[in-house]
Amino acid sequence: MAAVAERRPAQAPRAPDNFRVVTAVISLAAPLALIAILLVVAQQAWPAITRFGGSFLTTQAWNPVTEHFGALTFVFGTLTTSFIALLLATPVGIGVALFLAEPGLPRVRGAIGLGVELLAAIPSVVYGIWGLYVLAPWLLLHVSRPLSARLPNFPLLAGPAQQTSILIASVVLAVMVLPTLASISREVIKAVPWGMREAGVALGSTWWETTWKVVLPAARPGIFGAVILSLGRALGETIAVTMVIGNRPEIQGSLLKPAETLASVIANEFAESTGKIYPAALMEIGLVLMAVTLVINVLALLLVRSVAEQTA
Repeated sequence: MAAVAERRPAQAPRAPDNFRVVTAVISLAAPLALIAILLVVAQQAWPAITRFGGSFLTTQAWNPVTEHFGALTFVFGTLTTSFIALLLATPVGIGVALFLAEPGLPRVRGAIGLGVELLAAIPSVVYGIWGLYVLAPWLLLHVSRPLSARLPNFPLLAGPAQQTSILIASVVLAVMVLPTLASISREVIKAVPWGMREAGVALGSTWWETTWKVVLPAARPGIFGAVILSLGRALGETIAVTMVIGNRPEIQGSLLKPAETLASVIANEFAESTGKIYPAALMEIGLVLMAVTLVINVLALLLVRSVAEQTA
């Protein structure tokens, strides 16, 4: 029998899996498109890169007349508005996700969930109009001016308060990223095994104790991922922020003063840029925005992996 087995003819080589080949080729489209975009933007920004070098990221000057450009002001505005928006949206989004993930009251939860998801379908220009004509005046009268009057020595709330400011831009961004944060967090929380909740209740824990000590720790990596996706949306938002942030290229110590972001300066000035250095500086702003987004997402990915390993 062993001799017969040894003389068994070898199997013919399997034909390549055409489906895998096709999907592999298609999957290369995204990174190749990213590389192509980077190359085009870098090529267009090359005159500014060679002229300003590393000082472009450490200089606040932005003067098209004298052709002195620096991106530090816009990096500050982008990071400040995005992180404040996350600070505002994260507790609300997780609270909404917890409410929607629990059983009971299906009609109420369905209506609230539909309303939250429909927020993602609203165009950003509509958010900008709402923020400029409705939210900004209300915040100015009921939040910004009272805070600056009662806390005049607090640097972050120093007056005089203005209608278009970092604060209003952050609030609008928080509303815009809320659907992404709440929807993904809800699915992550629903994916936590129901047996873990039952075990917590069996040990005598209340609903709040079970949620805080069992459900949220188990869902922590996924919630971090939802926060990072929301951060990516906030970093790249353009029209709505442009309409409400005030568009002043200065680093302000107060949240009640205007500022400008990387995306908003491109939207505001690209159509009127002339010469060689001015358009190249705006293209380098776009390159900086892509780099900031990439660095933050890589750091966040490492953070999510470390949290997932600790949870496991």
